[in-house]
Amino acid sequence: MNVLVINCGSSSLKYQVINSDTEEVLAKGLCERIGIDGRLVYQPNGGEKEITDAAMPTHTEAVRMVLDALVNPKTGVLKSLNEIDAVGHRIVHGGEAFAETTLIDEKVIAAVEECTDLAPLHNPANLIGVRACQEVLPGVPMVGVFDTAFHQTMPKEAYLYGIPYEYYEKYKVRKYGFHGTSHSYVSKKAAEILGKPYDSLKTIVCHLGNGASVCAVDKGRSVDTSMGLSPLEGLVMGTRSGDIDPSAMEFIAKKENLDMAGILNVLNKESGVYGLSGVSSDFRDLEKAAFSGNDRAMTARKVFVHSVLKYIGGYAASMNGVDVICFTAGLGENDGLIRQMICDNLEYLGIHIDGEANKVRGEEKIISTPDSKVTVMVVPTNEELAICRETVEIIRKK
Repeated sequence: MNVLVINCGSSSLKYQVINSDTEEVLAKGLCERIGIDGRLVYQPNGGEKEITDAAMPTHTEAVRMVLDALVNPKTGVLKSLNEIDAVGHRIVHGGEAFAETTLIDEKVIAAVEECTDLAPLHNPANLIGVRACQEVLPGVPMVGVFDTAFHQTMPKEAYLYGIPYEYYEKYKVRKYGFHGTSHSYVSKKAAEILGKPYDSLKTIVCHLGNGASVCAVDKGRSVDTSMGLSPLEGLVMGTRSGDIDPSAMEFIAKKENLDMAGILNVLNKESGVYGLSGVSSDFRDLEKAAFSGNDRAMTARKVFVHSVLKYIGGYAASMNGVDVICFTAGLGENDGLIRQMICDNLEYLGIHIDGEANKVRGEEKIISTPDSKVTVMVVPTNEELAICRETVEIIRKK
């Protein structure tokens, strides 16, 4: 089965075509600057990357260009569009309506639209991608894979906020969590690598990148995660503040004459390690600056590590132990020093890191020593493959 995986943003569209039988990526790329001028990046497996500048007024034209590239007689990987058996769409917010991957129909689209208030930047764009694919590929089944679905197993004590309960009843204000597809994939992959039953492990997944979150997976179920109603809560991130006393922002709002939109702009786009360092939201830039003597850059890295440590410690406590800690995503997979800084403060859990193994970048690797009481691993995430797998599972149940 060939699955087209779509991750649609407001002005971009990332895609992969995956053969689900072999799990080979046949082609991948992205459309960017949709609605501005338009650019298609297309790369067939084993072939050269192709870049085409062309008008893309809407996502429908972008999808058409992707499909044209896939069946191009010279570099295409499909003989015809009939070889696309299903489309798997990443959808950021499913609220409480979706606890699992779902075949998309008009009722599902309506339910996703009702969640727009919870993800105003993401859900409308995700649905634009769905509509565009429906128009260009009529009759091909569409499947929605929700970032929030994996976390719907959280118990009430983990997802309720300490605010009047009526706000949950009326507006569904609660913790939802994100990066669910990644947390699910990585925790399952870790169990597979270790040769242990998924439902026997207590796993903490650290998805560390410009956007970052930590998830507690107890016997195959998400029981807590650091992001909340929105992706702003939790860890200090690239430009996002993470956890903060709301009164601090009220104080700043009065001093700086900021309205709510201004406050959210500060918290989402001007904070995190970027705001702390004044250098960059990219941890590679921070590392260079820190080792060149920039104290603020070094402090920003330490603040980030401290925020990760608090969640790891909290989740180890709430699960009454931990068997496996996984590092994933851009920073988690590639920054051995950050991993070392985190694990150096986890000796109380009996964790010991193998310095040589920890030099790994972007590869599956156990980086703890044999005598470590907790297995620490690097597990590269693959959200596109996870979306493909879940799409195939739904299609086969039809």
